[in-house]
This record gives sequence, structure tokens and C-alpha cells, in this order.
Amino acid sequence: MAGQGLQRREILRIMGMAGVAAHFPGFVNWAFAHAHPAPGPEQIKPAQYQPQFFSDHEYALVERLTELIIPSDGTPGAREAGVAEFVDFMVAHDRSQQYKLRTGLTWLNGHAERTLGSPFLALTGEQQIGLLEPLAYKTKYRPGEEDGRTFFHAIRELTVMGFYSSEIGYKELDNPALRFYAESPACPHPGDPEHKHLPPAKW
Repeated sequence: MAGQGLQRREILRIMGMAGVAAHFPGFVNWAFAHAHPAPGPEQIKPAQYQPQFFSDHEYALVERLTELIIPSDGTPGAREAGVAEFVDFMVAHDRSQQYKLRTGLTWLNGHAERTLGSPFLALTGEQQIGLLEPLAYKTKYRPGEEDGRTFFHAIRELTVMGFYSSEIGYKELDNPALRFYAESPACPHPGDPEHKHLPPAKW
């Protein structure tokens, strides 16, 4: 549902913004892809994440939404990466997002009750997806759901940001920087005259 094809420059933007959260000690599952072990004794992670902004009920809804946006379809998804933790932390530290996200969650629950007779988390997975698709895809937009589309765009952007800046999500990109080489790879085009100035591998 996320539309996960990201441009490289978008990845760089995401990594830069996610670095803000890298040193927060309260994460249980989310870990920044570029984090380095802190010097000294290893820090013990808390047993359970304590939401910084959302109420427990709101956080459960955020967790479910991130899971639907980037599901675990044969590979780890948003739940395994702890993306809801990242979303909560980022919203707690960005006042411009707080009203939009909180009222959006309220809108979504009200919309679920008006449409299907139950709050969002009480719906089946199929019903949840059916309710979100008109908010996610232009071809399925419906009049009167503009507030929902604005909210979904915001939660999806934070979800994608949190996933692809996490250790799990960054590996899903197959980033060559994560590969181990037994020796430094040399230029793959040694016969190209334009590449003659390039030095050989150092090790």
C-alpha cells in the first residue's frame, strides 16, 4: 500500500531526518540504520515502548496502520522494524504534525463507525484495507474524504521514512554500502579510457 519505489535522493532526505531520533534510548524495536554502538556499557532497552505523544489506544491504531502500509509479505515489514515507535517519537517532537495526526486518527475511527459500524481496530483486515484504499489511491478517491486523504498521506510518509531509515528497511534496499567485500572492489571497466585515472584497489 505504501508505493515503496523511492528515489535515491528521497532516501538521503529520509536518512538525514531520521538521524534526529537515532540517540533516543526508549526505542524497543526501531533502530537507526547508521547507528553506532555507544561507548561504555551496553544500554539495556526497555521491555516495552512507552508512547511519547499518542495515548495507548492511539498508539495501537498507529501500529496497525504502519503494518498495513508496509506489511510483512515474505520479508520483515513495519511491525518488525518498530516503525510505530519512530512515528510516535517524530510526532512528539514536531508540533506541526501533532494536530493533523491526532485529529486524523479520530476521523478514521469515526469514518469506520459511520461506514462499517465499528471502530477501525475492531474491523477485519479486509475491511480495514477496503477503508484505506480510497484514501491511498487517486483512482479510488471518493468525495467527502479529503480530511482522511490528508491524514493518510501524513501517516504514510512517516511510515516510509521510519521503515527505510531503520536497520531492517535499509537492508531491504539492498544498499551496496551494507555488503562486505573480502577486498576492495576495483573499477569494473578497466579498459575504458575515461577510467584510466582511477587508482587500483588498495586492499
